[in-house]
Formats: sequence, structure tokens, C-alpha cells
Amino acid sequence: MLERQRYDLLRSGLKKARLESDILQKELAKILKKPQSFVSKVESGERNLDVIEYVSYCMALGVDPSKWLRKLIDKF
Repeated sequence: MLERQRYDLLRSGLKKARLESDILQKELAKILKKPQSFVSKVESGERNLDVIEYVSYCMALGVDPSKWLRKLIDKF
């Protein structure tokens, strides 16, 4: 699996978790103390998350970051 595909997998999973939680981009951005455009850019692939941002993003969604990393690692 290519690096870009891994980012796509991660992004799509985070977006799916947001949608399943009925959290709007605007609401997630407020929790993260970021502009709504930050969430939009992450979900569209225009921006990648660093490790700290990833953990914060997951926690804001109520998702276990280590569980998601394990899924990603298993795809390698």
C-alpha cells in the first residue's frame, strides 16, 4: 500500500467516525480550537495531521488513537 493510500484510509476513517457521531466540521473544529477550514482540509486531503494533531483529533471524536493506528499498521 502506498503512503498516499494510507493517508486516504486514515482520513476516510476519521471522517466516517465524525459523521457517525453526528458531529459537524464546525463543531469538531471548535473542540480542537481550530478553524473549520482545518477539518475540511484534513478530510479533503489538502492537509495531513502530525502525530499530536492525530491524537487530539481522535480524542475529540471519542476514538481510541492506538486502535486506529493498529488498523493502519495491519494494512502495511
